[in-house]
Amino acid sequence: MPKKTDSRKTAQKAVKSVLSAIQDSAKDIHGKIMARKKPTMKLPVRSLSNVRYQPQRGFFEMAGQKKERTLTVNTVKTFAQTLRMVALSKELIENDDIATKREAYYVSKNWEDARFSEQPESDTVMDDVEAYFGVNREQLGFIPEEKGGDVAGRLVVIDHDRDTGRTLRIDCTKFGSGAYSVPISVEQLQFETNAGFVLVIETAGMFQRLVKHNYWKKANCILISMGGVPTRACRRFIRRLADAKKIPVYVFVDGDPYGITNIYRTLKVGSGNAAHLNEFFCVPQARFLGITPGDIVDYKLPTHPLKDVDIKRAKDAIKNDPFIRHHKEWVKAMEHLLEMGVRAEQQALAKHGLNYVIDTYLPEKLAHPERFLP
Repeated sequence: MPKKTDSRKTAQKAVKSVLSAIQDSAKDIHGKIMARKKPTMKLPVRSLSNVRYQPQRGFFEMAGQKKERTLTVNTVKTFAQTLRMVALSKELIENDDIATKREAYYVSKNWEDARFSEQPESDTVMDDVEAYFGVNREQLGFIPEEKGGDVAGRLVVIDHDRDTGRTLRIDCTKFGSGAYSVPISVEQLQFETNAGFVLVIETAGMFQRLVKHNYWKKANCILISMGGVPTRACRRFIRRLADAKKIPVYVFVDGDPYGITNIYRTLKVGSGNAAHLNEFFCVPQARFLGITPGDIVDYKLPTHPLKDVDIKRAKDAIKNDPFIRHHKEWVKAMEHLLEMGVRAEQQALAKHGLNYVIDTYLPEKLAHPERFLP
């Protein structure tokens, strides 16, 4: 187990590195202004059109396109907002403080003409700053509003008390009817487990059913609830756990284009918007347990018609998503959904009984992990 002092030294080194990068950028911009040159900032283009997928790497990477933000009459406000966001980050880091994305938006109300009108504007500039420095926004002092996910089962999380530095052993089997909540930052955590696999679950309702009936005991596993599209903290937690303990990760989501392309795909290979960080915030070893299009047929599940947005999402994935296009199994699965014209939720398994998922579906699926979609 790494020593406590080693992890602190690593964290301190990372903080100094970010501060140094901010200071170097400020000096460069200041120098250009003093030399009567237009200062510029080159930012990666954050979109699915600017990513490449290489299976041996296992995640979406930037393809190289960049946009240049130059100080001109037309861009002066955005340029100023970017610099103010960098300055706020520097202040947070130096004071060992944090700001939620919403708080950062309201701080800008003191920036006079550089203030943001709406939070989406603030979020976009924050993401640009993150991409510009090539670090995650938590390292810049900015944290999300949402929680990181819930954990139950055969896992001990090793953390430390912020005031005393004392080691804390958090046993995820000891939360009764509740669960351990993944913190915003997970880099300091260490793990102990003898579980056979991690089961990552889309909905809080399904997670609660499995916790209620102690499914983790029966299956010797770790249960993690994403609560929809997983937060970066949740993804990083799963990735660090999987890497540290060399443990399989199986993903259980709804059988629809959103569950496949927005939730599962984001967990496994990342997103186009955050391709500069996908290396750290994805779980390449994850496999898709279900609900598959084949499950809808084999288990005779109740369904809902695909909405127009579902159809568009599926067709876009087949045509433009590098991950889906690479894996012919996924192209076939998406085409199967479109042919059937339906979608099915995890909870649809309740048609056969409330605990059918525990007694039949999961055991049958887990007996053949080699059949899981990539």
